[in-house]
Amino acid sequence: MRKQLFTIAIIILMVAIAVQVNSCKKNDSAPGTSALTFKVPVNFPTPSFDFKGNPITTQGFELGRKLFYDGLLSKDGNFPCSSCHQQFAAFITYDHDFSHGFNNQFTTRNAPGLFNLAWQKEFQWDGGINHLELQPLAPITAPNEMAEDINHVIAKLSADANYKSMFRAAFGTEEINSQRMLKALAQFMVMLVSANSKYDKIQRGEASFTSIEQSGYTTFQAKCSTCHKEPLFTDLSYRNNGLTLHPQLKDYGRMRITHNSADSIKFKVPSLRNIMITFPYMHDARFYTLDQVFNHYAGGVVQSSTLDPLLKNGIPLSPTERFNLKAFFRTLTDSTFIKDGRFSQPQ
Repeated sequence: MRKQLFTIAIIILMVAIAVQVNSCKKNDSAPGTSALTFKVPVNFPTPSFDFKGNPITTQGFELGRKLFYDGLLSKDGNFPCSSCHQQFAAFITYDHDFSHGFNNQFTTRNAPGLFNLAWQKEFQWDGGINHLELQPLAPITAPNEMAEDINHVIAKLSADANYKSMFRAAFGTEEINSQRMLKALAQFMVMLVSANSKYDKIQRGEASFTSIEQSGYTTFQAKCSTCHKEPLFTDLSYRNNGLTLHPQLKDYGRMRITHNSADSIKFKVPSLRNIMITFPYMHDARFYTLDQVFNHYAGGVVQSSTLDPLLKNGIPLSPTERFNLKAFFRTLTDSTFIKDGRFSQPQ
């Protein structure tokens, strides 16, 4: 019951702020701001993000970056956004099933990687939030994550002279409100583009697969690419991939949002980009190795009425195919992205 009430409260809060955000869709950038160019990588589709409603500027981006790394957004100052989304691990919580939150609590889902968000229309494993500018509200106000009240966050920011200066630089006045804060965070997050892995260099004609990587790519195209569609390596759909229901969490995924039984145990297909550094895997982080994932698809898929039809017979993989797939997956690690100083904590 407590979780249901919290979910309802979040929905009401998001609707209220969404109305305010949409009412401020005109360019709220300050005169004299420096526009940042969002470059769409070669072979990538058209982004979904509304760049006209929230133009990216150097000042807005830098404000968003500071906010992303600032524990001030959490109740006790110990849990900035970056505590659950670490750059060196493609902005996931490295080597943890669930992230640590306020008062020694933990999240109830595996933190997703924050990259290529410009191409997403819905966020979270269940797609429960449909706007990047609203996404931060969920962790900020969740009692087991940052556990803060949005009005208290704004009060703390408004008492900080440095933030007043940065908001003025980004938006023209020192006024600090939730709409501007969320816009700035979105400007930072939307620039988190991962598109310079070896795979990407190969697509641009700058490198070549080894024979093993090429074999792995061939296996990927034959057995994985329908759900993990290139170049994002996800089709952004919601699918039941044959996992058993977690006995403690009892997380029904997309059905929690749609209330449609046809969506039972369906979760967003995650991107395979940076997969070698974003373990553990699945929404509940039940698998720590790719071999465990392969074992699941080869013989652990649970048959149910909502199981994705593509998995009716599982995905059998020979030892050689597994080895080659891992070699190909290594080509999806974007070392440039995870070391990019633009996205690191401000000094």
